[in-house]
Amino acid sequence: MPTGEKRQFVSFSFYKAQPEWLLLPDTEREQARREFAGVVESFGERVMTLPYTTVGLRGDVDLLLWRISYELDAISEMSTRLRQTGLGRRLATPYHYLAMTKRSIYVKEHVHDGQEGSRLKVVPGKAKYLFVYPFVKLREWYSLPEAERQSMMSDHIKTGHKYPTVKINTTYSFGLDDQEFVVAFESDHADDFLDLVMELRGSPASRYTQRDWPVFTCILKGLGEALEAIG
Repeated sequence: MPTGEKRQFVSFSFYKAQPEWLLLPDTEREQARREFAGVVESFGERVMTLPYTTVGLRGDVDLLLWRISYELDAISEMSTRLRQTGLGRRLATPYHYLAMTKRSIYVKEHVHDGQEGSRLKVVPGKAKYLFVYPFVKLREWYSLPEAERQSMMSDHIKTGHKYPTVKINTTYSFGLDDQEFVVAFESDHADDFLDLVMELRGSPASRYTQRDWPVFTCILKGLGEALEAIG
């Protein structure tokens, strides 16, 4: 890695409101939401946070905070502070994924600024929808000759380029979390993402997929809106 370049830590925290949350008086819930939002905003210089609602899209989660930081400690400190708020004490975290940025070993030709895998910085495009899932390859993949893997991944990337409305953010979890990758696709067109995933199912590289679920469909919101959607 070139001197001076820093990797980012990337966190996907999915929250679910406990049943007692909806039984609280409106004024108490409003105060708890403001307190929660205040903590998020107080970490703004250390942690980039993008809030998404998942209400009505999955039954087991209500909110996603997609967080990006150069400091792993900052993500942990922020999570601690959020738990101490009136809302945070009533939120479960059914899913949480931790990863880092890393240059892709398969992106070698026609590299341009911002291209998937060409940089160590996540730059969210802030599209309306975000599709997130953890990803694990079969161990057999890593024992294949490098040229064979490169050929399959080049084909994979070529298919992705057929869908310019879909932007992929791949982050790496080796040794940090249970999965190997976390992928986050941004798009304003859910139908394009569906068609892309369906086409990729037929690619040679897909034969080496061990797990690519659960899948989360998320809608980008302002922080106040995302918290209001919880109830």
